[in-house]
Amino acid sequence: MTDRRTEQADQNAAIKDPDEWVTGDEPPTAAQESYLSTLAREAHADLPDDLTKAEASKRIDELQAETGRGQ
Repeated sequence: MTDRRTEQADQNAAIKDPDEWVTGDEPPTAAQESYLSTLAREAHADLPDDLTKAEASKRIDELQAETGRGQ
């Protein structure tokens, strides 16, 4: 049987701030770019062309809050 407290702690430990990502300065993944495009279209927002992977992650969080997605 799994201890739910341990399981929750393990999941929280896996969540890192994008600013701490080793690969954060790389270009966004294809999945990030696709989802950002969808979110930006729904939010009527413009996206810069030169986002990094970390910046894309942060922008996804912002646009999810604006659009109500990811709730």
